[in-house]
Amino acid sequence: MIFLRCRIIGRLECGRTQLEVSEELGIAQSVISRLWQRFQDDGNVSGCYSTGRPRVTTPNEDRYLAVTAKRNRRSTASDLSRQLSSATGTTVSRQTVYRRLGHIGLCVPLTATHCRLRLAWSREHALWTPQQWSCVMFSDESRFSLQSDSRRTFIWRAPGTRYHQENTIERHRYGGAGWLVWGGIILGSRTNLHVQSVTMTGHIYRDVILEQHVRLFRGAMGAEFLFMDDNARPHRANIVDECLQSEDITRMDWPAYSPDLNPIEHVWDMLGRRIAARQPPPTCLPELRRALLDEWCNIPQDQIDNLILSMPRRCKACIASFGGHIPY
Repeated sequence: MIFLRCRIIGRLECGRTQLEVSEELGIAQSVISRLWQRFQDDGNVSGCYSTGRPRVTTPNEDRYLAVTAKRNRRSTASDLSRQLSSATGTTVSRQTVYRRLGHIGLCVPLTATHCRLRLAWSREHALWTPQQWSCVMFSDESRFSLQSDSRRTFIWRAPGTRYHQENTIERHRYGGAGWLVWGGIILGSRTNLHVQSVTMTGHIYRDVILEQHVRLFRGAMGAEFLFMDDNARPHRANIVDECLQSEDITRMDWPAYSPDLNPIEHVWDMLGRRIAARQPPPTCLPELRRALLDEWCNIPQDQIDNLILSMPRRCKACIASFGGHIPY
């Protein structure tokens, strides 16, 4: 059943209509519609809402997630979701992983300052209109490899253990053979996907990302254009700040440790699922590069637009959690 639901979601994400999927798989369109709505709401494909609906995971599966997270504290929520699926056959979203681990006190660490800044940012933007959000380009880098998704290094830890040796790492370096990609999304459009084999630097960010991609959108949209990027070191290099100033590109203030507020994170998840669904899958780096470029272009724009239009809900959720993590 889980496999069938994944097939349905995969086809819809590839741009098929609900009617086409219904006729192809012999499933009532109303069932497909409910499943698609559920997936858009919380990213879960394990079942539909009903009175007395059981939890997606069993107590044993919750314990498995906790033990796995503690054993490898640098696992991403996506990593843990895949490991749970491999071990038990239960498919859950990364939002469910965050909730389950949050219930037992494991989380990506946020300081009081982080929460305060996230809360202030969310309050400032909670009442923005779709027209205002349509001026924002959300951007990010991600890494895709032939082995696994290694684009984030977060630490699952219990409160009060922030400085324990097993919870600290001086610097993260992407490992394994793969590609570093950069992309930007905006309501109604997206940038080309930039793919490179080396670590991002301030010079590459200025000469390639800003000059060849972002500057074009700024020129087309005018002074209302806002550029969102996170606080990674290459993004904040002096030469980058100088370039933004010389090109009259306004940068949106962004709170640290806030990937859950950035809608492009879900686009990376979409891209990863589309790569994984290719038959045959990529087996070498040139094939992976071609697949990334192809599938980036094939992601339906309306799905990207829906993610951007979720920003008011993300802000309200962050306000409700007083600047803490939100299930996005």
